Amino acid sequence: MSTLKPHPNEIGPRIRLAMSGLTDKEQQIVRHCFALGPHLEGLSIHELAQQMDVSAAMIVKLAQRLGFSGFREMKQALVAYSRLPVVDLHAELNPNDDAPTVMGKVFNTAVHALQETLAILDPAKLMQAADILCSASSIDIYGAGGSGAMALDAHHKFLRIGIRTSVVTDSHLMVMSSSLLGPQSAVLGFSHSGKTIAVIQAFRLARERGARTILITNTPSSPLSKYADVILAAVAQGSPITGENAAARVAQLCILDTLFVLVAQSAYEQSLHNLDATIGSVVDLRI
Repeated sequence: MSTLKPHPNEIGPRIRLAMSGLTDKEQQIVRHCFALGPHLEGLSIHELAQQMDVSAAMIVKLAQRLGFSGFREMKQALVAYSRLPVVDLHAELNPNDDAPTVMGKVFNTAVHALQETLAILDPAKLMQAADILCSASSIDIYGAGGSGAMALDAHHKFLRIGIRTSVVTDSHLMVMSSSLLGPQSAVLGFSHSGKTIAVIQAFRLARERGARTILITNTPSSPLSKYADVILAAVAQGSPITGENAAARVAQLCILDTLFVLVAQSAYEQSLHNLDATIGSVVDLRI
């Protein structure tokens, strides 16, 4: 987290993005602090340490790892965040929820993910990613498993405006394709966890060959991230039923859509011309 004091609406998403770099016990402490919400305000560091069966020194170190000067500053920030209206949007699903309740919780969690992702998304990084794609002579798009669907959607979007890309979701083809890239190439990758071995290997090979790499992820401190020139991070809370992936996809799609629009704007008239052509080409395929 930046040493500059962030706005309260950035506190939650920034801490959640940092969670993957914490130990299991540190993550438990952070989750407990989130769960306490405004009640954290009346809790001393020694009381929290007793509740979590850790030392006060460990809590101070945790606060500092998250970018705060100490527990007091972290507590003040988390309490301010807990009082934001957006915090109440997310609610855990449970097996006894009826259909209207499930509908409300799922949709509100998606809205929550979008608002928190928007709060921390860096416009300068989006522009940097757009510039990389606009100047590339070739673009590979990688994603495995659920992220493969994101890669296919990106391929479809860019083809509509006349930008030809290679989308690869097979692990063998991914590393083969990346081994043939060069300094004028770009890679756009999707990975929720940033731990998929095939994508990590493909990004590593791409970087070794001078290609520039863009990663859309929910885990900016992952093993994959060290091979990314630009990281665009989404934030999402999930449930034991859906995991984080459901809301994460919504947030990642909005990042992709924003990136797509920025690329399209760089050659606006040509993009519109190509869009007319590609839309017109499929008209006869509809009933």
